[in-house]
Amino acid sequence: MLDSGLASRAAFNRRRQTPAQLVENRTIYERHGAELSIYDTFAPAEKVRLDAEEVLYCGMITGKKVLHGQQQFQSDFLPHESFVMGAGETVEIDFPEARLDAPTSCLTLGISRERLRQVCDQLNRDEPLPAALGERDARRDRMFHIWHTEATQRLLVRIVDSFLSQDDDRDLVLNLGVTELLSRMLRQQGRQFLLACASTDPTRHALTAVLRHIDDHLDQPLEIDHLCRIACMSRSKFYEQFRAAVGCGAMEYIQQRRLERAREWLAAGRGVTEVCYAVGYVNPSHFTRRFHQQYGMSPKAYGQGRR
Repeated sequence: MLDSGLASRAAFNRRRQTPAQLVENRTIYERHGAELSIYDTFAPAEKVRLDAEEVLYCGMITGKKVLHGQQQFQSDFLPHESFVMGAGETVEIDFPEARLDAPTSCLTLGISRERLRQVCDQLNRDEPLPAALGERDARRDRMFHIWHTEATQRLLVRIVDSFLSQDDDRDLVLNLGVTELLSRMLRQQGRQFLLACASTDPTRHALTAVLRHIDDHLDQPLEIDHLCRIACMSRSKFYEQFRAAVGCGAMEYIQQRRLERAREWLAAGRGVTEVCYAVGYVNPSHFTRRFHQQYGMSPKAYGQGRR
């Protein structure tokens, strides 16, 4: 499992030097305009403050944190999850499970606002959203928390390796990796915005109507021709606008949303077989295989871990 890939790199980092403190022991690596920090905490602690001077991407490696932010924001933070903070934001962190023999570890990647703006501008040029939905805005969300895919997990491993290695191409690998991570982050941010629009005002645009229909019928067969009729678009126009807005094709998106909904229900304590059929799969083995491909663990393991 790729979680163990990041965990092994955190353990390698700990072996290279003696920890200076038990709570939020920090190792810093800086290259190519980006700053990687690996934090290890070896004892329970509460309300440890984290300030973001620039855009801060956080990825959990091992253990559990509880995040506290403004406007009564509170959330568990677990491996395979990302948390992004805008410049100037602050959170306080609890470490309920940290131990000397099982540290809570995470990584943060500090990225300049200018670098984020450049990637955002490039996406708006190369993959523009429909005019009625506006442009991607790097300043839209000051904080957001997501469960990321196995592809993002592999990308994080590559980024960490580019900091730790002595390879001649490490700067190029790091530069490409950070650009890809920011692109993924901005696409996810845009998708969350579209889903919020689809939930509150599905008539805002043809695509928000389609997204609302998909979310309301995940347990049923969904055909492209029917989605085109909802959008009042030809197949070619629908494919083009959907991919530009969402970042993938409609059928791939439907599978992703089914798995995202499954993840939510598994975390709430529902059984694997029940969830399988509730999100439109007819074969539990196929469901388990797709869930593992998406999230790097079986639905049973995920449900047990969250509970």
